[in-house]
Amino acid sequence: MFVTDIRKEFYDVVVNQRVALLVSSDIDALCACKILQALFHCDQVQYTLVPVMGWQDLGTAFLEHKDQYQYFVLINCGANVDLLETLQPDEDSIFFICDTHRPVDVVNVYNDTQIKLMIKQDDDLGVPSYDDIFRDDEDEDEDGEGGDSGNESDGGSEPSGKRRRFDEGALERRIERQRAKRAWEARRREILFDYEQYEYHGTSASMVMFELAWVMTKDTKDMLWWSIIGLTDQWVHDKITHMKYVTDIATLQRHVSRHNHRNEDEENSLSIDCMRISFEYDLRLALYQHWSLYESICNSCYTSCSFKLWSINGQKKLQEFLADMGLPLKQVRQKFNSMDMSIKENLRDVIEESSNKFGMKDIRVQTFGVHFGFKNRFLASDVVHAAAALLENVEKDEGATDNFIKALDCLSRSNIERLHLGIDLAKKKLKAIQQTVASCICTNLILSQGPFLYCHLLEGTPDVKLFSKPLALTLLCKYLLKAFVCSTRNKRCKVLPLIMAAPMDVEKGTVIVLGIPPESETSDKKNFFGRAFEKAAESTSSRTLHDHFDTSIIELKMEDRGKFLDALITLLS
Repeated sequence: MFVTDIRKEFYDVVVNQRVALLVSSDIDALCACKILQALFHCDQVQYTLVPVMGWQDLGTAFLEHKDQYQYFVLINCGANVDLLETLQPDEDSIFFICDTHRPVDVVNVYNDTQIKLMIKQDDDLGVPSYDDIFRDDEDEDEDGEGGDSGNESDGGSEPSGKRRRFDEGALERRIERQRAKRAWEARRREILFDYEQYEYHGTSASMVMFELAWVMTKDTKDMLWWSIIGLTDQWVHDKITHMKYVTDIATLQRHVSRHNHRNEDEENSLSIDCMRISFEYDLRLALYQHWSLYESICNSCYTSCSFKLWSINGQKKLQEFLADMGLPLKQVRQKFNSMDMSIKENLRDVIEESSNKFGMKDIRVQTFGVHFGFKNRFLASDVVHAAAALLENVEKDEGATDNFIKALDCLSRSNIERLHLGIDLAKKKLKAIQQTVASCICTNLILSQGPFLYCHLLEGTPDVKLFSKPLALTLLCKYLLKAFVCSTRNKRCKVLPLIMAAPMDVEKGTVIVLGIPPESETSDKKNFFGRAFEKAAESTSSRTLHDHFDTSIIELKMEDRGKFLDALITLLS
């Protein structure tokens, strides 16, 4: 059931209880978790935080905590499957679900007792009506049929003609009922198929949590910054449409203006530990303020694909671009912080002007920046990249939970060192993505399979361990498809989706498989691979594990890859 008043129906209910907080491992979920933790600290609510990586983790976490806790808060997990069927909870367990995954499972929507969905209703949810999906007359049907057949057998003393007529009437009624039921079931299947066919994402969980804080007048600048990072995560990892991103940015901009206005006359507005959030119309260059401008241009998806930097002509074009801007190479190749002030002052305008000449019309994008004190300045996308790199750090063999806690820590402004560490990891990750894209394009690893493009990273590829992680693989996949569309001359291939496979666990012989929709500016970001993967695995009895909260990411046994792909081609042709 949808929660209409989040304060009354959620917060006031849990404020005097012990709560289990089950949080998915993505950046938006981390931000929503930080906001909720801050609110819980305000009101001294006791809670236990459990990071969950997939459905198996969620099941285990629930089993471990179901005896001590009655209230469970699920962040970015649990909305898109029938949760009661999955977890089999007792009748007194209550689940509050704040999840961006769509479509929301219909059983969750119409369960009034145990499932409370903290999901914005103004998202285009399109939930089918109750009567189209659930039928209350199944029991009556059976009673009716039972009654009719009883009459038939009792009426032994009646004249045979009359009895036969009655039988015919009962039989016709029964046939009519069965026909109506079959028609209803066919229609139900059709409605559910249309509703569940595509996977997509709605309003970010951190924005929903920030709204709760705002309604309770407990919102702080930190909470606002976290909700900005949550939204930016959806944009960086390509989960929402550009239109949705711009609309939500406008909503957050109003809150930023309100907070800045509120602090204008306060003495602490220029103190050493103050925090200032500002709306920026900034460059689409990853981490450029913490890198050299040259490295950032080379390793950002937008510029790298526009120049086709994997080719010699692309490298020449980049040199022409730098010459057009009139920036000395010495300046461009050194750290951004060390560049001359005179160059930095109007750098964005200079880059925008030259970009327009080179066909990069949208080099700038609406976003937010933050100043911590006088020294540290970050863009929202910098923090997203840093947190994602910490969350999926493969350099040290640490557990997923340790990485989760470190990524959560880097969001606090008291932990700037951890954030800088994350930024260094993010640079390595972006370089690895750039090199992998270049080698895939240059060695023609992307194959057209008919209804989709397919690319398989082989064991032994540099940085292959990094791409066994969902966020890194998503970024690589998005980047690779954009690069392929820029470099191919085949018009048909430009509108195809991409499936990518990378080694997951060599000992178990599994690969991680991910599908993304076609690359286009107007794309609605709806992904049909989740349903297609299920059907293909079912029809070929492939050994797959659908454990990820995003249905378009699965694990697959290496030996079954051939028949699984064949089934997909047949299914999607």
